[in-house]
Amino acid sequence: MSEIRKKSNEINESILLLPDKVLGEENMGVIYNSVGTLYAEPRHSSELVSQALLGMQVRVLEKEEGWLRIQTSDSYFGWISGSVQLMSPMQMQQYRSHPKIIITSLSTSSFSKQSDDSQPISDLVVGNVLLLLSEEDAYYCVQYPDGRKAFVRKIDAQEMSVWLQNLNLTGENIVSTAYRFMGIPYLWGGTSAKGLDCSGFTKLVFFLNGFTLARDASQQVMYGKLVDESGRFEELQPGDLLFFGRKATVENPQERVLHVGIYIGDKRFIHASDNIHISSFDQADPLYDEMNTNRYLRAKRIIGELDNFFEYCAP
Repeated sequence: MSEIRKKSNEINESILLLPDKVLGEENMGVIYNSVGTLYAEPRHSSELVSQALLGMQVRVLEKEEGWLRIQTSDSYFGWISGSVQLMSPMQMQQYRSHPKIIITSLSTSSFSKQSDDSQPISDLVVGNVLLLLSEEDAYYCVQYPDGRKAFVRKIDAQEMSVWLQNLNLTGENIVSTAYRFMGIPYLWGGTSAKGLDCSGFTKLVFFLNGFTLARDASQQVMYGKLVDESGRFEELQPGDLLFFGRKATVENPQERVLHVGIYIGDKRFIHASDNIHISSFDQADPLYDEMNTNRYLRAKRIIGELDNFFEYCAP
């Protein structure tokens, strides 16, 4: 994680606690594009630090010449241009209480009519959340946070209440979800099916299984139970998080966590590096990853150790 990205995510408690004199009541919002892009500074040439999916609730902290500084539901900070439908607390409460659907296909579109041949309203990616207005044969009639109405194929989505009931955070489900993203290109700051960085990948995989991880690898390493630091991998289970980086030394006493992946068994792991792919710690394996084997730090277990189900898309 770069120094710029670290700085952009510093939590300023004084800002969060002071009454807002500029934003008025509309100091909350919901992402209305399939993916909203967060930058380190209020300009498009600035570093991309993260993304927020359609339906995510955010808090608005500052306004500056068409840009908003927001705090996402996972406590990440960044600047965004557009993509946020501002809401008052009352409007947000109405939004939260309304029935919703969640997109379950990796990518799809919404349409102006109950036909795939009709005008598309927007693209959609897995994890997007929309208000549910009604059901029409093979389609859901939905509404975006900014008021647009559209139709989404039922085969591409699920009612949120049903989806939540069926969540089951297991190692098998984590690995199965991770496989769905195979081959998707690496994108620094990416947390969506359009492009993923290493921690964006692990975060999205766990999100789709009902668990909210922190945004960055250096934050995710603080979660869960330590299960290995030796590099023997005997105690690891599929779904464990693997962390890589620079170990502390006498010359450099500060450890740096630089990369994260998901253990899938047999000394193999899946991670975002160039694209989403599988690598191995075993020198005899054709997928052997020497660089990451040499910078392996530890493995942490989330499954069965923590209860941190997300809130922003609860029905």
